[in-house]
Amino acid sequence: MIIRARAPLRIGLAGGGTDVSPYSDLYGGAILNATISIFAHATIIPGNSNKIKLESLDLNEEKSFKKAKRLPIDGQLDLMKGCHNHVFKDYSSKLPSYAISTHVDVPKGSGLGASSTVTVAMLGAYSEWLKLPFGEYDLARTAFDIERNDLKIAGGKQDQYAATFGGFNFMEFYKDEKVIVNPLRIRPEYIHELELNILLYYTGTSRLSSTIIEKQATNFTGKKEQSLEAAHKLKEQAVLMKEALLTGKLAEIGDLLDYGWQQKKKTAAGISNPVIDEIYETALKHGATGGKISGAGGGGFIMLYAPGNARYKVMKALEHMGGVFKPFNFVQQGVTSWTIK
Repeated sequence: MIIRARAPLRIGLAGGGTDVSPYSDLYGGAILNATISIFAHATIIPGNSNKIKLESLDLNEEKSFKKAKRLPIDGQLDLMKGCHNHVFKDYSSKLPSYAISTHVDVPKGSGLGASSTVTVAMLGAYSEWLKLPFGEYDLARTAFDIERNDLKIAGGKQDQYAATFGGFNFMEFYKDEKVIVNPLRIRPEYIHELELNILLYYTGTSRLSSTIIEKQATNFTGKKEQSLEAAHKLKEQAVLMKEALLTGKLAEIGDLLDYGWQQKKKTAAGISNPVIDEIYETALKHGATGGKISGAGGGGFIMLYAPGNARYKVMKALEHMGGVFKPFNFVQQGVTSWTIK
């Protein structure tokens, strides 16, 4: 028997950073994101030995352990260990032996929410295998708890919910970890136009998002005026982006992305750098009307909005800068799992 699950990664269109505590606790956050046809995958193969095997195929890391409800958190494959520990801590049946493997369609540190998405995929596989009573909110919150509370990894709240629910969502974040996911009904022709106009450009450099997010959290805790004002404007941007997408004002998307990018850079140091700035300015000179770094910043993917067939001029202009364009489509389905017997 083989149990598999996959969950889609996301692009953040507006409001990035307002899902980070303590901002969301104090002021309430709002984010608009959408899932894309780039996935995190998990596979579980039950065994009859006395072992638990963990393997990250894309990172080329592998560990085996004697069966135990709790595996050591030591910096190696901690997301996989964290999922195992959380799932089996109160497991009343006989502890099974098994192998679990994961891989993601993009490099680590991409800015597309890969770490949280692979956590959701693993929980999807465990749920399929063990028939766990997870609803969508339950699964997303469990993934959040594993990363933020069990493993103490700094980060926001949007990625787990995007990967679980799928589609275009306007998300609201409040104190006590309260999250409300509002699915958006966007006309198919608008989605097709967005797919044509949005470019995903991988800079060739990854980054550790938790470092930048820790800086943002410190600025929010200290009520640093520039960071707070920028976050307030990012939250407003999410509302404006929702209106533009629902009403078909697609000509405004680039300007809204650029507005958000300028505000995002004010929330913490390290979000941009000279390479990112050069890529962005080159794209604007060749027809892009806006864009942003995907995720916390510092590297990974840059999202560019190039309307009116400008995508081809932008792609040509960035050919010499060492990055790679990643094709994608938007997907409506969140995490899904299945069993092969």
